[in-house]
Amino acid sequence: MAEETPMMKQYKDIKSQYGDTFLFYRLGDFYELFFDDAVQAARELEITLTRRGSSNEQHIPMCGVPYHSAEQYISTLIEKGYKIAICEQVEDPKTAKGVVRREVVQVVTPGTVMEGRAVRENENNFTAALYPCDDGTASFVKADLTTGEIEGAVLDKDTRQWQREITRTGIKELIVPSSFDAGHILPASIVCSVEEDTKLQQDFQALLPEHAGSKVESAFALLTNYFVRTQKRSLSHLQTMQLYRPKDSMQLDIHARRNLELTETLMDHNKRGSLLWLMDQSVTAMGGRLVRKWVEQPLLNVDDMKKRHSVVESFLAHYFEREELRDRLRYVYDLERLAGKTAYGNVNAREMVQLRRSLQELPELFSLLDSLDNETMKEWTERAGDFSGLRDMLEKSLADDPPVSITEGGLIKEGWHDKLDEYKEASRNGKDWISRLEKQERDATGIKSLKVGFNKVFGYYIEVTRPNIPYLPEGRYERKQTLTNAERYITPELKEKEEMILGAEHHSTELEYQLFLDIRDQVKEYLQPLQETARIISEIDVLQGFAVQSERMQYVRPEFSANRRLSITGGRHPVIEQMLDQGEYVANDMELNDQREILLITGPNMAGKSTYMRQTALLSIMAQAGCFVPAEKAELPVFDQIFTRIGASDDLTSGQSTFMVEMLETKQALSMATPDSLILLDEIGRGTSTYDGMALAQSIVEYIHERIGAKTLFSTHYHELTTLEDTMSKLFNVHVRAVEEEGNIVFLHKVEQGRADRSYGIYVAKLAELPDGVLDRAETLLHQFEGHVDRVLHEENEELTPAPVLNSSYESDAGEGEQLALFEPTPAGSDGSKQKEERKTHPVIEDLKKADVLHMSPIQALELLYEYQQKLKR
Repeated sequence: MAEETPMMKQYKDIKSQYGDTFLFYRLGDFYELFFDDAVQAARELEITLTRRGSSNEQHIPMCGVPYHSAEQYISTLIEKGYKIAICEQVEDPKTAKGVVRREVVQVVTPGTVMEGRAVRENENNFTAALYPCDDGTASFVKADLTTGEIEGAVLDKDTRQWQREITRTGIKELIVPSSFDAGHILPASIVCSVEEDTKLQQDFQALLPEHAGSKVESAFALLTNYFVRTQKRSLSHLQTMQLYRPKDSMQLDIHARRNLELTETLMDHNKRGSLLWLMDQSVTAMGGRLVRKWVEQPLLNVDDMKKRHSVVESFLAHYFEREELRDRLRYVYDLERLAGKTAYGNVNAREMVQLRRSLQELPELFSLLDSLDNETMKEWTERAGDFSGLRDMLEKSLADDPPVSITEGGLIKEGWHDKLDEYKEASRNGKDWISRLEKQERDATGIKSLKVGFNKVFGYYIEVTRPNIPYLPEGRYERKQTLTNAERYITPELKEKEEMILGAEHHSTELEYQLFLDIRDQVKEYLQPLQETARIISEIDVLQGFAVQSERMQYVRPEFSANRRLSITGGRHPVIEQMLDQGEYVANDMELNDQREILLITGPNMAGKSTYMRQTALLSIMAQAGCFVPAEKAELPVFDQIFTRIGASDDLTSGQSTFMVEMLETKQALSMATPDSLILLDEIGRGTSTYDGMALAQSIVEYIHERIGAKTLFSTHYHELTTLEDTMSKLFNVHVRAVEEEGNIVFLHKVEQGRADRSYGIYVAKLAELPDGVLDRAETLLHQFEGHVDRVLHEENEELTPAPVLNSSYESDAGEGEQLALFEPTPAGSDGSKQKEERKTHPVIEDLKKADVLHMSPIQALELLYEYQQKLKR
């Protein structure tokens, strides 16, 4: 059995401490991976799997990536949800005795990655901790290491709120104590269980607000201790935690965010076509992240909304100042993440130049704001930091176009440090001497092809092609390297200059690196004002973007009602309006108040019912986020929650049918909505049989009307439900108008009072160009169905009659061909009358008579229907 090498023993020892990560083990210019890590990494990264030596008489699987390009490989693994432990050589191999000492210097995880593709410019990269408390509540803290932001809250006992907060903020990694069984409560793909460690370290005490309470402290300690274990470096850029209450902003569950396409579209999950795409006219990366947050968390405080609207109004009134402001913002880089990287220790010189360029724009930028005479803008100007000293230092010290690497020189301007200038002068003079030497040697030997070169292995040399070697003077040239067609030589003078030049360059590079670290430390002293100014710049950027969009699309400033009134004149769907290639968007009015709380919307498919519903929700979100809205006039209530049930889709991952998904989403609305909520229900009940669906739809409408009192838009194809207007005082019928012209349907997309007279389904099928035979047959069947329904509705005191006997042929003449009954007729016989009597007294009918439909929840109604169905089958 072969004995393990000391290096492999070291590897195994380190790997045993980081079992759930890929260990990137530094060997020279490569990070190497071994054993199972190598096999899996080679597959995920699509790189070559090789083998090294042997372990216990078996070859060791191995793969590796160059250290200078490791970032791209790390990003790939992070995007796939893996963790990476970076193991570096922590002593000089030249002075090491035995195997070089190595240590893990950082663990990179999906939530703690600081750079690369995994960090998206316009999105936060949150890691969060959830700590369940004994009373059933939970403390929740999230932090973005790239910006230093920290937010914390205590969540209710309702685990649906836990899920909403986690999904709303796009958590990349969720830390929970190992004693907590997450089960089906939390998304397993992001959960990371750790040993319970809620002792808060001294370094983070100052970041916890005094009134935070012990509950929030537990999650905060769990999160910061995780950061300490994985990052192993300064976290001085972490900001003071901001406490919040989830119910202080509009609550939008995952269904509402998805159905309303707030940040991505339903079909292809792209930003284009979403509300965020429309509202994000920001210029900076910071503004891009903030506008996403505002779209996902609309305000509830009217005064805060009015402040934002006031700033938008000021920007609209000052076009030229706003355009100059936008031009200056284009040169403001990501101050939040630049500050974070500075404190973290991975900022480079080019990023420092970006910081310098940003600071150069700030004086004129805030001067512009001052000239607009807006109270919020003046407040921003007063809060912004003074960076004149920092800006002056960066202008004098940093080279204008430094390299990416901070260890290879070229970082510092001449005149900043005397000793560095001396080294650079010596190096420059030496290189000039080398240039003169080449000309001097050519003249002395007559060899025109003679050249002086340099490489890192052999230093400086004189190269002569083989045919010209006889022309060299004897005794003066010393052979240094032999090539196929040439020889390389050195001379005593060249050797002397080489030592001087290389010595100067080495000392210069080392000194530049130390000077850069000194500059970085000076920038660290400005972390807090930089972060505060970044927050201000973000708000400025978002609101000027709102003004740009409002001017471009002729939006109006919304007003907020104190009496729950919603009155929109000429409202438009903001996204569809902007994406129309041709034609003009048809605007519609909307009126809801305490006496008019539910609109029952009818009309044909494709006429625009869903669009009408969605645009009401989107206008409310835009207004409460601080933007103007697409309408001629808008008076809106402040909605605390928006619930949606729009569209039909199976949840294949959990094995739930379309109808079950529909019922679960409806349950969410019925169980959580308040009178200050907005509910959008589109085609409820279409996932089951007609009568089941109609019964459920009516009971849901009655439940909202009698028990909740929320503003509700309810679209349906069950025209029978339009009679509810006669019995429900706060329900009103509206319809999306369509007209028939020359046998075809024309959608007018105009919403009018009253009920639709028909659904025009066959006309829509005609637009889809179904075969003529299918359309003709459908017309025939439709007339037969309608005739049957009319007969049933007008036959009083009669038993339910069999459905009409329908022609099985697709011929238009219903009188010919074989007949097929939908229901079996009552068997003939002497006891026929007895069978009829039995149907009258069937237990299901008796139970149905006793059922209290008006006070039954939709889920209870569904369960009752299922029970009846099973009884009838038996």
